[in-house]
Amino acid sequence: MKNFNSIKKNSEFQNVYKNGKSYVNRNLIMYVINNNQKTSRIGISVSKKVGNSVVRHRLTRLLRECYRLNEDRFHKCVDIVVVVRVNAADISYEEMLSSFLHLCKLHNILEKMV
Repeated sequence: MKNFNSIKKNSEFQNVYKNGKSYVNRNLIMYVINNNQKTSRIGISVSKKVGNSVVRHRLTRLLRECYRLNEDRFHKCVDIVVVVRVNAADISYEEMLSSFLHLCKLHNILEKMV
């Protein structure tokens, strides 16, 4: 399994929340800010309100997979924090991917595919 850069520290999450731009759809909230690194990073937040640990970890895995499969399409040097909303508790992978890519397009962080 390929490891990728992720946001882990609370201070990094807080920086993205305070200084980043956010867009919302039915299932997700996405905050994006430019960073001074050579790669993109992602942080995923799923509240206990969404469901028990099995549900929360499933949603985290779905989001990680959405990011992993589209990682090469992102502009470099961005920090992304995705917050899962309560409505997303029982959605499928296809719905999660659609919501994730929709917010990426709103943030204009996807490169054009040739």
